[in-house]
Amino acid sequence: MRKLFLLPVAVFMLTACQTGPKEEQNPFFSEYDTPHQVPPFNEIKESHYMPAFKEGMKQQKAEVEAIVTNSEAPDFENTILALDQSGALLDKVSSVFYPLRSADTNDSIQTIAREVSPMYSQHSDAIMMNMDLFGRVKAVYENMDEAELSDSQKRVTTKYYNDFVRNGANLDAEDQKRLKEINTKLSSLTLEFGEHLLAETNENFELVIEDEADLAGLPQGVKDAAAETAEAAGYEGKWMFTPQKPSWIPFLTYGENRELREELYSGYFMRGDRNDEFDNKEIIKQIVALRAERANLLGFENHADYVIDVNMAKEPEAVYDFVLKLWEPALERSKQERAEMQAIIDAEGGDFDLAPWDWWYYSEKLRKQKYDLDESQIQPYFQLENVRDGMFWVANQLYDITFEPVNNIPVYHEDVEVFEVKEADGSHIGLLYLDYFPRKSKRVGAWCTGFRDAGYDHENNKVVDPLVSIVCNFTKPTGDTPSLLTWDEVNTLFHEFGHGLHGLFTEGKYDRTAGNVPRDFVELPSQIMENWCGEPEVLRQYAKHYETGEVLPDELIEKIQNSSLFNQGFANVEYLAASLLDMDWHTLSPDEKVEAVNAFEEASMNEVGLIPEILPRYRSTYFAHIFSGGYSAGYYVYKWAEVLDSDAFNAFKESGDLFNKELAAKFRKHCLQEVGEGEGMVQYKKFRGQEPSIDPLLEKLGFE
Repeated sequence: MRKLFLLPVAVFMLTACQTGPKEEQNPFFSEYDTPHQVPPFNEIKESHYMPAFKEGMKQQKAEVEAIVTNSEAPDFENTILALDQSGALLDKVSSVFYPLRSADTNDSIQTIAREVSPMYSQHSDAIMMNMDLFGRVKAVYENMDEAELSDSQKRVTTKYYNDFVRNGANLDAEDQKRLKEINTKLSSLTLEFGEHLLAETNENFELVIEDEADLAGLPQGVKDAAAETAEAAGYEGKWMFTPQKPSWIPFLTYGENRELREELYSGYFMRGDRNDEFDNKEIIKQIVALRAERANLLGFENHADYVIDVNMAKEPEAVYDFVLKLWEPALERSKQERAEMQAIIDAEGGDFDLAPWDWWYYSEKLRKQKYDLDESQIQPYFQLENVRDGMFWVANQLYDITFEPVNNIPVYHEDVEVFEVKEADGSHIGLLYLDYFPRKSKRVGAWCTGFRDAGYDHENNKVVDPLVSIVCNFTKPTGDTPSLLTWDEVNTLFHEFGHGLHGLFTEGKYDRTAGNVPRDFVELPSQIMENWCGEPEVLRQYAKHYETGEVLPDELIEKIQNSSLFNQGFANVEYLAASLLDMDWHTLSPDEKVEAVNAFEEASMNEVGLIPEILPRYRSTYFAHIFSGGYSAGYYVYKWAEVLDSDAFNAFKESGDLFNKELAAKFRKHCLQEVGEGEGMVQYKKFRGQEPSIDPLLEKLGFE
């Protein structure tokens, strides 16, 4: 994340700042007196945020004014570098506030966010529509060759010039005024969408079970977790299930009570669609309309055109072509899966057709039938700490880095653990924070963020080391049973760790380009790590029974391998359906008004023939990626990057060495470390020597 006026959240840089006596105790206003200058979470109070935000905006405004009023002719140092280094205090407070708003929020934090969001938007617009500043940036941009700038300097200059153009610098005064209004409104709407979803997930639905007979089929660990959840909520002696994935997915997978499966799944997929104070439908209509209008103001046909213009895909048509190429074989496979599960229902004498809330339950039965494998067989081998150590081992084998636990680092919650990451020679790379378990103060899902980005301190001529954080929502330990991950959660942890390695390895002299990649490249570093986690050689390192210490038997490893193609129709259809829904929302023109969100969604899915037994992975009303995150017109990127990661991992497989040091060094250098120095495909070809082939992905999915 780089520079607040380019993205809705800020970058992570450290600076020292002194203000009046009244504010001296605000930790943001001085250097952190902590190991590695990490945020002193134990000292930071909610009352510190707003003064720091205001002072940070004030300082950056003054820094920009100093650039504009500089009497010297514009050059790289006095304009581009000065702009790149501006806003350090604002970045500093943002780098704490925004990660915590997602991982450990409360009413007070949300109130601050609602107040700060429009301020942020207005501050960003004031910079990006400052015509005097743009004039200086443009002058440097137009004279890059004469000034004999380095390739890195040319790249960051070009990026800033394009940023200004894409943020309205070339608009007339009237259009700029309207653009500012749109940006301010969108900042509030996307925030409101996320708040509604958080409330819907954590407060607005619960399934409380009183009769233990209704838990039939559930593993003991799932029942124990539900009992602890119920007790914490004041339902002692009962069992409680919620829309959190670690809660509802096991129930739908193993629960024999079909009516309760439907009730729980409905509680999940109706989030934001209950016509109450947390309903998101009107918010969606406003967001979509405003984004389309903004894109039109900036010279684009629609929001997708605007977003994808700077991605590897370049245009929406390329995205549609790519997604639909995978859609047809995935849909056909899902219909075969449906038929196989319906056959099980019929054989058991079930007098009903397969429904969406049945898919997990009968797919698990089908997996047992076809591969003699069920989740409960392998889950005892995936103790969280062992999986964590396994992913550390993979990184060590590839890059010779080590992870050492540290206990003298302040953390924002007692569940968080911290590791120091070092090179083989013992030199410090950065810190990795790990936050594993659900809580009401945390949004759903899993993500990688950070409290300071890797960067460069030009004033002191030194590298700034990163503080990377991985946040998840895995099943908590219960009683004497440790946290045991599902196979999906194992993949999730490896995935986010890949993002973490990207953040740890990033190098670059300029904030705007260091680590910055197109949205449809950014999932390559994460998804490639998933390829290693299921390899037999790797499984034997971390998959150990939590009670006996026994390594996962070869028989079960073989079953995992054999079942890798299982349920791929469902998995790909639900994902691709959400990708198409995202594109349909964001290819609307300003003249196309949506009357009813659900009707639009239904028409979108009917157009591509989505079968009724599968819902999009995210229905519109809880599609946080696109309506409160940064993936609008970009949810397709996970599968786009899967082409890259499958092709990249295939290079290791072809070499005959999963931990080929030469290939790993090239991948680290070109796709992680220096990735911001060139466009996504350019950097990938430096690693691979050629453009990626889709064939390894099709083979991996079994779609060939």
